[in-house]
Amino acid sequence: MKAIILLGTLKKQGLSNTAVLSEFLAGYFRKQSIDCTIVKLVDHNILAGTYSDMGKGDDWPGILKQILAADIIVFATPIWWNNQSSEIQRVIERLDEIHDEILEGKKSKLEGKVGGIVITGDSDGAQHIIANISNFYNAMGMVLPPFASLSVLWEKQAKGEKPTREELLEKYEKDYASTAETMVEQMKRYLL
Repeated sequence: MKAIILLGTLKKQGLSNTAVLSEFLAGYFRKQSIDCTIVKLVDHNILAGTYSDMGKGDDWPGILKQILAADIIVFATPIWWNNQSSEIQRVIERLDEIHDEILEGKKSKLEGKVGGIVITGDSDGAQHIIANISNFYNAMGMVLPPFASLSVLWEKQAKGEKPTREELLEKYEKDYASTAETMVEQMKRYLL
């Protein structure tokens, strides 16, 4: 069983709350014997567009291959102005060609895959993002099981705050271990 976490942090360097939370969740996938890869989107040249291959210099076709090979697909995003990050929005836009195929009557290449959602932030917006991504998963033929989202809204994640990696992991383990475990169990269950 394979899982992929599409990490939508905007930070190329330095500590990212969303990256640490994604690593935390990946550990729970591995505890359940699920191979988990994290793709940090900002490290790739993903061209703007709505097709699977936008031409020379586009890293998206390689990422799409990994998505199609995965059983579980998790979108991990910080909250920016009540929405998912531009990196996650770019993923949604690049997967639009698969939706076009569905509209033409073809079977979705994502049908039957299980989705999950990871969100970090310091303000409200998580429910809005969960609704947007859930709608997208549904339109693509994916399953979003109950309890398949992990949202950490903590004031120490606010822009300008500088929590350490250790502080973040301690917070996640103390307050979200049970949520992460349930999330992974639910996603695994919907694949069996």
